[in-house]
Amino acid sequence: MVQVESLKTERKFKKTEIGEIPVDWEVCRLGDYAYIKARIGWRGLSASEYTQEGPLLIAGNHIEGIKILWDKCDHISLFRYDESPEIKLQNGDVIISKDGTIGRLGFIDNIPQEATIGGTMMLIRPDDKWFYSKYVYYYFQGEYFQNIIKEKISGSSVPHIFQRDIVNLKVPIVPIPEQKKIAEILSTVDEAIEKSNEIIKKTKELKKGLMQELLTRGIGHKKFKKTEIGEIPVDWGIATLDELSDEIYRYPTYYNIKYLEEGIPEVRGELIKPNGTLDSDLSKYRFISSETAARFPRTRLKEGDFILSVRGTMGKVAIVPKLLNGANITANLIRISPNRHKILPLFLHQILIGEQFQEALNIASSSTTIKTIKAPELKKLRFVVPTLNEQKEIAEILSSVDEEIEKEEANKEQLENLKKGLMQVLLTGKVRVKN
Repeated sequence: MVQVESLKTERKFKKTEIGEIPVDWEVCRLGDYAYIKARIGWRGLSASEYTQEGPLLIAGNHIEGIKILWDKCDHISLFRYDESPEIKLQNGDVIISKDGTIGRLGFIDNIPQEATIGGTMMLIRPDDKWFYSKYVYYYFQGEYFQNIIKEKISGSSVPHIFQRDIVNLKVPIVPIPEQKKIAEILSTVDEAIEKSNEIIKKTKELKKGLMQELLTRGIGHKKFKKTEIGEIPVDWGIATLDELSDEIYRYPTYYNIKYLEEGIPEVRGELIKPNGTLDSDLSKYRFISSETAARFPRTRLKEGDFILSVRGTMGKVAIVPKLLNGANITANLIRISPNRHKILPLFLHQILIGEQFQEALNIASSSTTIKTIKAPELKKLRFVVPTLNEQKEIAEILSSVDEEIEKEEANKEQLENLKKGLMQVLLTGKVRVKN
């Protein structure tokens, strides 16, 4: 069991350029206690220099949480690998993306074969006399360094971390046993987060398979018929979204809106969550007056309606809950009011959040710089239509899987908040750990 003790009662802090730290910690320049190298000189590889086997080339997109996706890495020629011996990877190295999506961190562990970093990455190899490398990996995830990343992102159209930024980075020198214990604690939480990620991934794969089966074969059917969208049960129909809806409507204009402290909620695309629901925190919403809302009566929402983002970040969809009955939508959203006598909202919800609908949207959208789906094209999209009773059964099965996913996502969020809180106190010395 990890034991912690508070510095507030037993120890003193001192002010430094990186904030208050315990009096027995010191501040150093990382470059004086670590080997730091970025790849220099590459302008990209020719096709012949990518190989079927050979040394691995790691880029930022090969880092997923605490894992390096070794099986996703490219292979490069031995010549290119040997050309830059200074960035050949070893177990215990920390790597960080320095261009574009900057700050993505990876820890090299259980390296399967010879490997190196691509042109967007930087290598950090701490001196083990002074630093435990896994601790350094977590220190880069802490608030101090992440604020530096935020400054760089906001200060440049193409964010970039220079080698000198990491060389000159000020970090605390913490006793090695304490570094190891901090890394152990945070690694334990990371492992729990990774297990949660795996559960979410597998449950989503289960749902994908269920949807494929239930939306083509139904429940307990023996007889099927061929249609223009594939084989379906004989008592099912096919209809366009227009035929299944009472109304599909988008604002022709929406501007010069005055916002109030309270009133009618205004729903924006960024309030649509990935699981096809709307954020329930009303403090995140803007509000308009009843008079303003009355100017746009056809976009007033009812419980069980759907909203769909139709421009820019296209395809985000959500069902309207009771909480937002009577709310209004902005210009980049479209309102879909299903005909409840033909299709149940909870069944339609499962269709609209599915991959097939997203693919159909993409095909039907305009190929301009900003992708857009227009109402006439949206109305033409076709769907299978089971009986209302079977719609209810299918929706209940899929919704039960959604509930399991949501529970695990909530568990993951709790773990992530735990990790954030632990980093705030452990990496600053506000809480000390000992064996």
